[in-house]
Amino acid sequence: MVAEFVAGYARLIVSHPEDVTINVQQSEDFAEITIYANQADVGKLIGKEGKMIGAIKTVISGCKAKDGLSYRINVEPKK
Repeated sequence: MVAEFVAGYARLIVSHPEDVTINVQQSEDFAEITIYANQADVGKLIGKEGKMIGAIKTVISGCKAKDGLSYRINVEPKK
């Protein structure tokens, strides 16, 4: 659920939505979501001073109350 939200939201922000892919690695107490995007879109996802990615993390933190998992979000250029 959370990964699908992050993928959909990221596709709305970027200029090349077809290049956005998500990788989720889950352990017992946290899930790490990595957003892979076109090199030109990485800055858009992070935002000035990290405000865009911070906003995404804030929205995702609300999911912790529901399922008990912590989430980490990373943005990397697609290779």
